[in-house]
Amino acid sequence: MPSAKFKNQLHLHLLVFIAGFTAILGELISLEATPLVWYRMVMASFLMYLFIVFKKIKLKVSKSDLIKFFTAGILIALHWITFFASIKAANISIALAMFSTGAFFASLIEPIFFKRKIIPYEIIFGLLVIVGVFIVVQTELRFLSGIVLGITSALFSTLFAVLNGTFVERHNATVISFYEFIGGVLCMSLFLTFSDHGFSSSFFEISLSDLFYLAILASVCTAYAFIASVHVMRYISPYSVVLTYNLEPIYGIVLAVLIFPESEVMDYPFYCGAALIIVTVLMNAILKHRTQNLAHNNTNKT
Repeated sequence: MPSAKFKNQLHLHLLVFIAGFTAILGELISLEATPLVWYRMVMASFLMYLFIVFKKIKLKVSKSDLIKFFTAGILIALHWITFFASIKAANISIALAMFSTGAFFASLIEPIFFKRKIIPYEIIFGLLVIVGVFIVVQTELRFLSGIVLGITSALFSTLFAVLNGTFVERHNATVISFYEFIGGVLCMSLFLTFSDHGFSSSFFEISLSDLFYLAILASVCTAYAFIASVHVMRYISPYSVVLTYNLEPIYGIVLAVLIFPESEVMDYPFYCGAALIIVTVLMNAILKHRTQNLAHNNTNKT
């Protein structure tokens, strides 16, 4: 009979597969990026609230923490908007390849947030990521707007991840996520209220197919995926989780080619550039893990 750890490893890969499938849904849903994300966060917030009520989780937090959660919620909303906008402007493969540049941004942002020195190999890996992006840009210049949006999405995602990392030590992860979603919804609603193309009658006219895909996006790919990832981390090391999630672009690109071969099959140099970015990200995660283990062993010896 499979062990609990093996079952959770399989569960983790399922979650990464679901994360990659998010991009597929972004292509299938006909809505523009902003209303798509608004509906996603509204529906996910409702589902998250039902889970909180069912588990009898306390929602009380301080005003200062609430402001921080709302700020993070704005960042995750901006990440999702630019990510789906990248898919609309280019395609899934471009969006996911550019999303992988987040590791490069993390190597620059983390030292500022956590006041640590920049590690030399991070600079080398950062340069390799830039080379990978350059190869993609040279090959797919017609998708330049999608490439820029994808890189911007990676930047917002990294800022969110670093900021969110400072919350989880003191608060329930589900509560954090719920308030972040509420913050994102409130900010987007305020923007849409004063926007020329905001809350109009057409905004609330959704086809049945879009509603179906949105329901999957909000439930399976957002509420369930987040809650399940918290559960999995009780049995699997954070390193294994992070390393496995770095496979998301690979799963997503393979799915995109299988489902949308007409628009997703790219030129050979694109895959060279994308592979360079993804392999660099994986190597960065592996080296970080080995460095942390070495430092931990040396500390124990002393």
